[in-house]
Amino acid sequence: MTDSLQRVREQLAQASLAAGRDEPAFLLAVSKTQSAAAVAQLAAAGQSAFGENYVQEAAAKRSELAALALQWHLIGHLQSNKCRLAADVFDWVQSVDRMSLVEGLAKARARERGPLNVLIQVDVDAEASKSGCRPDEIAALAEAISTAPTLRLRGLMAIPAPHPDLNLRAQAFRRMRALFESLRGSHPSVDTLSMGMSEDFQLAVAEGATMVRVGSALFGPRVPVDAVAGYSPLPPSA
Repeated sequence: MTDSLQRVREQLAQASLAAGRDEPAFLLAVSKTQSAAAVAQLAAAGQSAFGENYVQEAAAKRSELAALALQWHLIGHLQSNKCRLAADVFDWVQSVDRMSLVEGLAKARARERGPLNVLIQVDVDAEASKSGCRPDEIAALAEAISTAPTLRLRGLMAIPAPHPDLNLRAQAFRRMRALFESLRGSHPSVDTLSMGMSEDFQLAVAEGATMVRVGSALFGPRVPVDAVAGYSPLPPSA
């Protein structure tokens, strides 16, 4: 796993340099369905930020690894009734795509914790089966987030359709870059464009990603969800 982390970091540095960046894009290790022991192993190799899809799973890992100074990101669909727990467990929520989540997270986040970092998830390819707001909904969500004292608007996140044709993926990344630049023009706190995963993070960096979410390239094949002790996913709700 240490070798995998070093390899991904080298690829990320090369892609960032080729894109004219002074520093590499931020690496988020996607640890969903991975064990706390696997997270600890990667943390020992120097990785400090981890992304989770499920609130309950992340809460258990954060508790077990409380002695480690780790940063936790929610990157999966958030149910409205999980806002209270999510606001407590996570340092970042990257999957805000509707006003009810803005309101729920803002109300639930304890002021003494400091503002919760928030990304707006955009359904950039208009996929009916995928979470994310429409591009024309970004402005209203951004305004609501930026005026909530317990939240901090950081930018945008997207999971473009996994087209076999990389040109089509690049087009989606470019659309996200344009939306990001537009949002940054009206909200100075915006600094993060989260896009790109194990199979395409180098392309995402070339097209403007400042954060990439890498799982299998670091941890290997994903562990089945039902193999995670004590975890049982709930069906999505509004």
